[in-house]
Amino acid sequence: MLAAPLAPARTTVTRTAYWVRVLPLLTALACLTRIPSFARPLWNPDEGFLAVQARLLAQGGQLYETVVDRKPPLLPWLYQAAFALCGSGSLTPLRVLAVLAQLLTAVLLASLARRRWGDRAGRTAGVLYLLVSVGLNPEDAQAATFEVFMLPWTAAALWCADRGRWGAAGAAVAAAFLTKQTGGAVLLPVLWLLHRRGGTRAGLPRLAAGCAVPVLGAALATDPAGFLFWTVTGSAAYASVTGSELHVLARALTNAVILAVASAGLLPPVVRAVRTARTTAAELWLWLWLAASALAVALGCHFFGHYYLQLTPPLALLATAALHALPQERHLAAVLTSAGACALFLGWGLLAPRPELTHAERLAAALAHRTAPADRVLVWGIHPETYWLAGRTPATRYLTAGLLTNYSGGRDGPRVGEEYAVAGAWPVFRREMAAHAPVLVVDDSRGKPYTPGRLPTLRRLLAAGYEEVGRVDGAVLYARVPAAQRARFSPGPYAAPPPPPPAPSPGGAAPGRR
Repeated sequence: MLAAPLAPARTTVTRTAYWVRVLPLLTALACLTRIPSFARPLWNPDEGFLAVQARLLAQGGQLYETVVDRKPPLLPWLYQAAFALCGSGSLTPLRVLAVLAQLLTAVLLASLARRRWGDRAGRTAGVLYLLVSVGLNPEDAQAATFEVFMLPWTAAALWCADRGRWGAAGAAVAAAFLTKQTGGAVLLPVLWLLHRRGGTRAGLPRLAAGCAVPVLGAALATDPAGFLFWTVTGSAAYASVTGSELHVLARALTNAVILAVASAGLLPPVVRAVRTARTTAAELWLWLWLAASALAVALGCHFFGHYYLQLTPPLALLATAALHALPQERHLAAVLTSAGACALFLGWGLLAPRPELTHAERLAAALAHRTAPADRVLVWGIHPETYWLAGRTPATRYLTAGLLTNYSGGRDGPRVGEEYAVAGAWPVFRREMAAHAPVLVVDDSRGKPYTPGRLPTLRRLLAAGYEEVGRVDGAVLYARVPAAQRARFSPGPYAAPPPPPPAPSPGGAAPGRR
């Protein structure tokens, strides 16, 4: 009679002792692998976009109305909350949160692996994930952007599904989707686990409710029509590779090779498992997770390096599944090889120059020197961080040239221009330029396909009331001249997009996002 209550107590003690040993190890490793992220004020334009967006939201902007982007709302809200608590002058709070996100992902993977293959597998999974998580160009791996904050939710979805907690699994899938749309790909392995457990009749409604409620809540908290347009239906032109096939293929192969180098310790056991069919059937949910993640990387046909981060959790677990039946020395070899690759990427992150950041800092300094803090400015380029570094308010909700021209990541000229913009963007842009004409326009195209000379609307805007006043690293600065007050740029008729991103209301906040 006395033995029954003691069994759970011993299990609890064992579980606690295990995590007391493993958590400090994973915490130290998470901090170590993210050291380069603190070495620079900014890593890529996505961080700059989020920073500007968060400032605009704090000033009263409305997501998907006066602050727009093709991304879901969770990360902009997280940036806004961090800025509200710690100020908007530094991304250090977001860097700390990124460390915690990576640590949480590693802990969830360790828990999954331990439940299935034992204590050693748990440690291996957590360590391998953290070592490979920085195995890309540092501007992709070290930035505090979408994939880093999406991955804990994807791991949580599988963790909950593995325990039959279908409502929580659905909520985690929804949170992954609301961080970045491709996070919803984790639903495929979750559905497989639901099928394998035979709980479809009872579990499927809970899973569906868990998925639907957070997404509907986010849509209602913003603007339902705008939410649908900007996160789902409004990116058809962006997903096309027409005119950029070779460029996109080269980027896809380059980033795949970089990740393969980082995964040098993981790939051999995974390949061996495939060849021997040792874990393929039993761990099909892992292969489905990897396949769904690979499909998510390919979705949109851009293959940016940070997209590949979505592959790292299933790769780490697949390697762990293959290693758990092998001798201890194979574990050690995989970890040491991964550690060596990780050290190379950490060195890259700490030592490699970032010329585009230097350019943005110089441009921001010139912009701040020529304008007052209350002035609105227009930076025509793909570096929205310039607004944030200069502390100036954008004159338009479109923070980069991408939404107005379909330019993205080196896309070639044939599919770049006003006619390829997001539906209805140019009429809204003309209205914004008429409502609050920028004091300074910075042409940062530097010979790219979106140069003002190829865009009639922008060319007329500059000719109507601006003159060149300087150059910074190839960027051209145009100041508004007094004549612009008499020959104000004509907005032209407003054509609403389907569904429309509404024009800013009088007295409303400034625009935002990519």
